[in-house]
Amino acid sequence: MIITISGKPGSGKTTVGRMLANHLGYDEYDIGILRREMARKRGMSINEYNKLGETDPSTDTEADEYQKQLGLDTDNFVIQGRTSFHFIPHSVKIFLDVGERIGAERIWGDLQKDAEGRNEGKYSSIEQLITATRKRIASDTKRYHQYYDINIFEKNHYDLWIDTSDQTPQQTLDAIVGFLQNKHAIG
Repeated sequence: MIITISGKPGSGKTTVGRMLANHLGYDEYDIGILRREMARKRGMSINEYNKLGETDPSTDTEADEYQKQLGLDTDNFVIQGRTSFHFIPHSVKIFLDVGERIGAERIWGDLQKDAEGRNEGKYSSIEQLITATRKRIASDTKRYHQYYDINIFEKNHYDLWIDTSDQTPQQTLDAIVGFLQNKHAIG
C-alpha cells in the first residue's frame, strides 16, 4: 500500500508522515525536503523557488517525475508531497488541513529550531510568516493549476481529510491508522 500525504504548510505532513511510516514499517519519502534541497542548490529559499516555478516548470518536473516513477516501481511506503496524490493515483490519499495562524505558529517553532533546514527564508514575526505562507499557497495553487489542471485543496481528491489544528501529531496518526484499519485492513 502506498500512502500519500498532502496538506497545508504547518499541518504536520512531515511529522505525521514519518510517524506513520515508522508505525507501518514502511519507507518514507518527503517531496518538500527534495524541493528544499533543489532550491538550496540554486541559492534560493523554497518560497523564491516556488515563485520561479510559476514561469519555469522545471522546478516542479524533476520532483514530479521522481514521485511518479517511485509509485510505479515501489510499494509499501509513505510519501509527503502536495501533489503526490496526483502522481500516484493508486495511493491512499490523505490531506492534512490546519488553520492559518496555527500552521504559521508551528512553522515559526520549527524555524527557531532549524531555520536552515526548513529553508523558508527569514521572518521577524509570525505575521510576516503568515503573509509569506499565503503567498506560498497562492503560488502552489497557480502552478498546480497551470501545469496539471488540479486544485490540491479540493476534498474530493482525497480518501481522508483531517483538520490537525486542535490535534497532536499522535492524535492525527491515530485517526489515520484507524481509517486504514477500517478501510484497508492493516494491522
